[in-house]
Amino acid sequence: MGYGHHCGVAGVYGVKDAASVIWLALHALQHRGQESAGIVCSDGEKIRSIKNMGLLSHAVPSGRLNELPGHVAIGHVRYSTTGASKAQNIQPLVVDYSEGLLALAHNGNLVNAHVLRDEYEAWGSIFQTSTDSEILVHLMAKPSHVGKPNNLGHCLNHILGSYCFVLMKKDRLIAARDPQGFHPLCLGKLDDGYIVASETVALDIVGARLVREINPGEMVTIDRHGGLKSVIFAPPERIKPAHCIFEHIYFARPDSRIFGDSVHRVRFQLGVNLGREDDVEADVVSAIPDSGWSAAMGYAGERKMTIDRAFVRNHYVGRTFLAPAQQQRARAVGLKHNAIPDAVDGRRIILIDDSLVRGTTTMRLVKRLKDCGAKEVHLRLSCAPNLHPCYYGIDFPTRKELLAANHTIPEMEKMLQVDSLRYLSVEGMMKAVSLPADHYCKACFTGEYPVPPVDSLAGENAYSADLGGGDNEIADIVFPNAKC
Repeated sequence: MGYGHHCGVAGVYGVKDAASVIWLALHALQHRGQESAGIVCSDGEKIRSIKNMGLLSHAVPSGRLNELPGHVAIGHVRYSTTGASKAQNIQPLVVDYSEGLLALAHNGNLVNAHVLRDEYEAWGSIFQTSTDSEILVHLMAKPSHVGKPNNLGHCLNHILGSYCFVLMKKDRLIAARDPQGFHPLCLGKLDDGYIVASETVALDIVGARLVREINPGEMVTIDRHGGLKSVIFAPPERIKPAHCIFEHIYFARPDSRIFGDSVHRVRFQLGVNLGREDDVEADVVSAIPDSGWSAAMGYAGERKMTIDRAFVRNHYVGRTFLAPAQQQRARAVGLKHNAIPDAVDGRRIILIDDSLVRGTTTMRLVKRLKDCGAKEVHLRLSCAPNLHPCYYGIDFPTRKELLAANHTIPEMEKMLQVDSLRYLSVEGMMKAVSLPADHYCKACFTGEYPVPPVDSLAGENAYSADLGGGDNEIADIVFPNAKC
C-alpha cells in the first residue's frame, strides 16, 4: 500500500462562480497531475462535488460547472507517486464528522502516515482511501481533538513530511503549508475575494494578483467573519525551510514564480552554470522539450553556440515522467516527441535535458537522433545525478529506479548510446537560486533528508539504528508536540 502523491491544489473564497474559477486554475496546474481531478463547491448551505479519473476536461466537463453553485470552492489534480490510481483516492476528499462537512485537497507526501494509520486502525478507525491525506481527517475527528481552540493546527503538528493542504467548510477556506515549505503554495487577491494555489500561473489565468507565498508552518483562514487570518501553527524549532529544488528543475511551469524566483530564470541560469562547467565541442545545442528549453538557452548563450530544434513535441500527450506505470511511460515517449531530420543529419549535437531519472525518454530520443543521422550526441543534464529516493512527493521512491544510483557514467553512456554524458554539479545548481543553499531540499542528490522518513525506516525495522532509540523516542519524533 502506498500513499504518496505530487499534485496541484487550488481554493477560492468570496468569488462569484467559484467553481468556474477553480476549473480555470486547475487547467493551469494540469501539468502537476493527470490521473484524476475534482472540484468541491459551497454556496454557504450545501457542499457539492464533481470528480473523476482522467484529465480535468474529462473529469469535470465545463458544461457541468452550473451544478456547482457557490462562492467557496477547492480543487485538485492528482498524480500518484506510490499510491493506488483508483477512484476512491480522487480528491478533494469530502467527509462528514462531528464538526460538519469538510473537504480536503493535498499536495505532498506524509512520511509518518503509515505509523499514524496503524495506530488509528488499532483504535478502530476505518479508512476509506489508501491516500496519506485521509490521516489528517482522522486526526481532526478524534474526540480529544474536537473542540480545541486550534484543532487543525494541533493536528498538523502530529504529521511529518511535505504538505500543502487546502480545506473547505461550508463558509470557510483554509490553507496550510508544512514547516519546511517543501512545495509551493501562493496566496492571491481576486476581486473582493481570495485565491490560493500551488503555483502563480493559476493566479495569472484567472486574473488574480499575487499577494505572497504562504509561509512554511503557516495556516491561513478566510471566512465572512474576519476576512483573512493567519497563524503560525508550527513551533519555531520545526520551521526550517527546505524547498524542493526539483520543483525548479522540472515540476513547476516555467511561467511560475516559486520560492521567490522565476522558474524560467532559474532554469536559464542552470543552463548557464552547466555551460561554464562544460567544454565539449559540437555544432549545435538543442533540448528535449519542453522543460529543457530554458536551460538550453542559457547553455547556448554562455558558450556562444547555435541553438536549434531537434525535436517537435506532440502537446496532446501528457508528461511521461508522470505516467504511473513504466509500460505507460515507454509507450508515451514515442507519441510525444519526433525528431527533425534536417536539423539533425550530420551534426554534432549537445542535447540538454532537465534531469535523468529512469532514462526511459532519453534512451528512445537519443536513438531517434542517431537514426536521423546525428554524427554525435552529447547529453547534458541541468541538475546533479539523482542518487537517492524522494520521500516528499516526487516519483522516485526507491534507489533501484534511479539510473545514476545504479550505474557509472560510462555505463550510462553505453546504455543511452550517447557519445558523452555530463551533469551539473550540486554547487552549480545552488548558484542558480536566490535563497541560501540550506533553504532547499537536495535529498535526492545528496541523501541528506530534512525530515526523517519515519515510515520507510519503520518498514525496514530501522528505528533504533537510524532514529536513536526505543519506542518512546520514536513517538517523540512522530508526534513532536503531543501524543495522538
